[in-house]
Amino acid sequence: MQETFKVLGLSFKNTPLEIREKLALDETHAKRLMKFMSEFTQAVDVLVLSTCNRTEIYYSCKKELTKEILQGISLIKEIDSPISGYFISYKNHSDAVERLFKVAMGLEAQVVGDLQISNQVKKAYQWSADEDMAGPFLHRLMHTIFFTNKRVVQETAFRDGAASVSYATKELIEDITSEIRDPRVLILGLGEIGKDVCRNLVDSKISNVTITNRTEEKATALASECGFKTVAFDSALDAIQHADVIISSIAAETPFITKEVVEKLEILSFKFFIDLSVPRSIEVAIEDIPGALVYNIDNIQSKASEALEKRTASIPEVEKIISEAIIDFNDWSKEMVVSPTIKKLKNALEEIRKEELARYLKNADSKEAKIVDKVTKSMMQKVMKLPVLQLKAACKRGEAETLIDVLNDLFDLEKQSSSVK
Repeated sequence: MQETFKVLGLSFKNTPLEIREKLALDETHAKRLMKFMSEFTQAVDVLVLSTCNRTEIYYSCKKELTKEILQGISLIKEIDSPISGYFISYKNHSDAVERLFKVAMGLEAQVVGDLQISNQVKKAYQWSADEDMAGPFLHRLMHTIFFTNKRVVQETAFRDGAASVSYATKELIEDITSEIRDPRVLILGLGEIGKDVCRNLVDSKISNVTITNRTEEKATALASECGFKTVAFDSALDAIQHADVIISSIAAETPFITKEVVEKLEILSFKFFIDLSVPRSIEVAIEDIPGALVYNIDNIQSKASEALEKRTASIPEVEKIISEAIIDFNDWSKEMVVSPTIKKLKNALEEIRKEELARYLKNADSKEAKIVDKVTKSMMQKVMKLPVLQLKAACKRGEAETLIDVLNDLFDLEKQSSSVK
């Protein structure tokens, strides 16, 4: 396997949200891009990873394909304006491999150790397999990454706890509604944090979610993406009556949900209010009302900050595990270089064996022929053993090409290869 792995991508580190949304590739878009690359380039082992924080295209090709990939994205997303300024290309094979490891582990996530990234990478890999764009190199790389992720989970604290406010909010909702059958959740306001809470709830056990926003188009679009319901913002206060959990991230100078509003509600058991706004959009005095419980941003941020500190402290351990995994993967990758030569050598020796058997077993009976066949096969395997071991050792030393040339000359393997065809 020649070192041809590359990546072209953008992320939250260098691209604003409005551009990331514009260039995001869902399953349909990603598969269309892979089909485009299959038809118009020589790329193999293509992986399209697109989340709310990044859009990255990994591929193997001798030629760098930045221009072609950007053209494909522009066509698929129907974009007329230039997009090249947002993308960064990693042309070095080792850099691209290391980047995919770090992204998949969550080291490059907006929230370090993001729990969602593993599933997102698995989905991207499945799309590659669906489109027959995953070859031996990508299959081995992805399974090495999955195994590495297991080690990170088992051997470090890198994935422990909720390290983002939105994810901590999701965990809090699950905790406080554990005794409620099909809890009803109302989300007020769809700023950055409100959107993140919605997206975190998609993969949770909470399914009865209603969202509302002053700009109705935003609520409708996000509801369609997440599979949630919407309610008109004018009816938000009425919707509070029917919700078990109310999450507010509304930007306002004064509280949107006041004690006066909640006093008019019929609270038969508990109603949970989670205030993610700064300034606060839920009046603190609500807690004086029986059955009303309020959680604020400080409560949740404290929980998230503690988890983030643990994760940050675990980064050196994670990097060590990744380095070990990359060394093992690179050894396998180098051995792929000599696999064709090993196959040619085996075929060449097998041809010699068959020719000699045909010459000397003309008058032998079936019992004698069977014994000779068994003996010569065993001899061939022993003859093959040393060259194979030497080739694999040469790979690790970076000297495989020299030994390949020697074996090609000794056994005329190129001629053997063409004669087999």
